[in-house]
Amino acid sequence: MNRFWGHLRTITKHRHLVMRHCFKAGIPWRGLLHDLSKYSPQEFIPGVRFYTRDRSPTAGERKQYGYSKAWMHHKGRNKHHYEYWSDFSLETHTNRPVKMPLVFVIEMFCDRVAACKVYQKDRYTDSSALEYYRRRLGEEDMHPETSKLLGDLVSMLSEKGEEETFKYIRTVLRKQKDY
Repeated sequence: MNRFWGHLRTITKHRHLVMRHCFKAGIPWRGLLHDLSKYSPQEFIPGVRFYTRDRSPTAGERKQYGYSKAWMHHKGRNKHHYEYWSDFSLETHTNRPVKMPLVFVIEMFCDRVAACKVYQKDRYTDSSALEYYRRRLGEEDMHPETSKLLGDLVSMLSEKGEEETFKYIRTVLRKQKDY
C-alpha cells in the first residue's frame, strides 16, 4: 500500500510542477494535459509495482523484463517525449528522429526540470537539467535541431535561472513559429 500512495504522490507532484512550469512558459493547455496517461492502468499498475523513491519505475520494469511496457505506452501517447517523434525513412529504411514542434520541446523542457526537482529533491539546482542532458548526450536519438534547442534551454536555466529562462520562452521563443 505504501508503494501505491508513494507512486500516486510522485506522479501527481511531478504533474503539478510541470503544469506550473507550462503556465510560466505560456503553454497552459499543455500543462493541463501533461502526463494524464500515467493514471491509466497500463502505466499506473507497473508504476506502483516498480515504485522507488528516487527513480522512475520504468527503470525497474526494464531491469526485470528487458523493456518497459509502461514506457512504450507512455511515449506513444505523449508528444513531449522525443521518442514519440520518430518515423520510418523511405531513404534509409530505418526509423529516424523527426524535428519536434516547438510547443512540445517547451513542454519537454518543463518536464525535465520538474523530473529533476522531484527525484533530486533538496539536491536540485538550476544546473540539474543541464547535467542530465549532458549525461544522456549521444545516447538519445533526438533530432539534432530539437536536441540543440533543448540544450540551449537547459544551459540558459543553468546560467540565468528559472525566472529569466521562462521569461525568454514566454516572450521570445513562443512568438516564433519554428526554431
